[in-house]
Amino acid sequence: MRAAILNGYSKKGRDLEIKNIQIPKIYGNEVLIKVHTAGVNPLDNMIIKGEVKLIVPYKMPLVMGNEFCGTIEELGDNVSGFKKGDRVYARMPLTKIGAFSEYVAIDYRHIALVPDYLSDEEAAAVPLTALTALQSYELMGLKKDDTIFISGGTGSVGAMAIPIAVNFGAKVYTNGNGESKDRVEALGVDRFIDYKKEDYSSVLSNIDCVLDTIGERELEKEMSVLKRGGSIVSLRAMPNKEFAKRCGMGAFKTMLFGFAGMKFDKMASKKNQTYYFIFVHEDGKGLEKISKIFEEKRIKPSVDGVFALSDVNKALKKVASGGSKGKPIIKIS
Repeated sequence: MRAAILNGYSKKGRDLEIKNIQIPKIYGNEVLIKVHTAGVNPLDNMIIKGEVKLIVPYKMPLVMGNEFCGTIEELGDNVSGFKKGDRVYARMPLTKIGAFSEYVAIDYRHIALVPDYLSDEEAAAVPLTALTALQSYELMGLKKDDTIFISGGTGSVGAMAIPIAVNFGAKVYTNGNGESKDRVEALGVDRFIDYKKEDYSSVLSNIDCVLDTIGERELEKEMSVLKRGGSIVSLRAMPNKEFAKRCGMGAFKTMLFGFAGMKFDKMASKKNQTYYFIFVHEDGKGLEKISKIFEEKRIKPSVDGVFALSDVNKALKKVASGGSKGKPIIKIS
């Protein structure tokens, strides 16, 4: 089968190589999936540059790709709840990615059925960002009538995070380029802030929760609009001690991440706020919840271009360039 392979980390980035490799074998709890489409994410470029190797130390060569949509070809002896031919999607396990390939083997407990109304391209745009939003909201304890600010909500994260927050019953605020205002408002936000016309920190205050999609340079300002005792989850800043303990990491990494995230914890402590870092993990049950939300709300993910597997490096460069209006998709079969 064909697959897109990373042969080694490079801080400057490097191209993936398309190679023929063996179709993976499956074991008792696994299913073999024929991959139709795969989503391309900022995380893929972060992996290439070695930016997450302290969290997940991958061995090279590495089949790349973190999320997919496909159909089940084979089932292991212990698999239940699925059958051959089912159309499913998933976020690949942290320790065993590989969605940029014609076939993947994955534990059946990490997959979920795709809502029928979604195309293969739309479905591949869902798992990673939707699970990121769901896991972030569960971590921060988002509930009905809470207010939440989602920074930079015009990209692929916002396309998932906004409607899921709306489904929680929260009041949602976001900012971004005014050209995307109508599209983002259609997702259900209560207020869209055009960053070229207004600074969100001058119009928002006493917010219950913040979802940070930008990183360190924006955290202090995001915490300024967060209420005393509020919670902020960052997708792009640094891990901290709480993250290391939550993930069951050893003493050395707990100490290391505790030091790295100390300044964010100190910033948050000034107003008794809580800073969390999240690295989204595989979760079939969570995807089932997401599928139900999507079926009910008929959410349409934003796809920003469809590429052949042979053009995977073009898709990665598109993500790296920023300004996305959705998620690039690799069409594999």
